[in-house]
Amino acid sequence: MDEARLNATFAALADPTRRAIIARLARGEASVAELAEPFDMSQPAISRHLKVLESAGLVSSGQDAQRRPRRLEAAPMAELWEWLEAYRKFWEARFSKMDDLLARLQAGERPKRKRKPRK
Repeated sequence: MDEARLNATFAALADPTRRAIIARLARGEASVAELAEPFDMSQPAISRHLKVLESAGLVSSGQDAQRRPRRLEAAPMAELWEWLEAYRKFWEARFSKMDDLLARLQAGERPKRKRKPRK
């Protein structure tokens, strides 16, 4: 996994406006004007957000007569998901151990303590 690309993806997704743009593009292509509609900002401001998303590889632009529709690119999101998956597995294992401990405590068992070896 390319660390620079992962860093760029996280940086791009750190901004709520860019996350909203990603959510909109997940429903289909859109022009800059269409992407700017729900925001209280200019089209040039939206274009700056799109440049960040394009630099991270999350968005690409096409050519459709006079329009340049933007579309979502899935590869960086898949890499991000792969990276996060390792941590999900780690936390699931931890929560499973905690569930087991809580079940034993509720059943009246005393927790087993690890003993330190005597010197």
